[in-house]
Amino acid sequence: MMGGLLAATTESPGAYIVGPDGQLRKTYRGMGSIDAMEDKKAGGAGDKANNTAKNAGTARYFSEGDRLLVAQGVSGSVLDRGSITKFLPYLMAGVQHSLQDIGIQSVSALQQAVRDGEVRFEIRTASAQAEGNVHGMVGVEKKLYS
Repeated sequence: MMGGLLAATTESPGAYIVGPDGQLRKTYRGMGSIDAMEDKKAGGAGDKANNTAKNAGTARYFSEGDRLLVAQGVSGSVLDRGSITKFLPYLMAGVQHSLQDIGIQSVSALQQAVRDGEVRFEIRTASAQAEGNVHGMVGVEKKLYS
């Protein structure tokens, strides 16, 4: 769920390239991409004659035995974001604020509360998500991090 954030960081796998615009980019390969599903190095030997790879990309989408691989992800490049260490404080603060909002002390306490039925998750429609966000304002600038 955090692939978009982590894909462009220094610590993520992938080669650095310079894009046509001169900006530093990092190659990105989603696990559902054809590149990932054909990668025989990514988790075991496959059957090249039948074009079946045994790796996380095929296993994730239950296509280990498929002769025809259908892309469920993409390969490409993303702008370099630097080290994940600059994002960690924001991620930690987000988790802490979320736990505080629901009155839970820690992640392990959250897990226990879910098991005990004290905390439950609800599905919100796209309309409910839009209604719960800032709307109807002109000239709003939302900074995700500083």
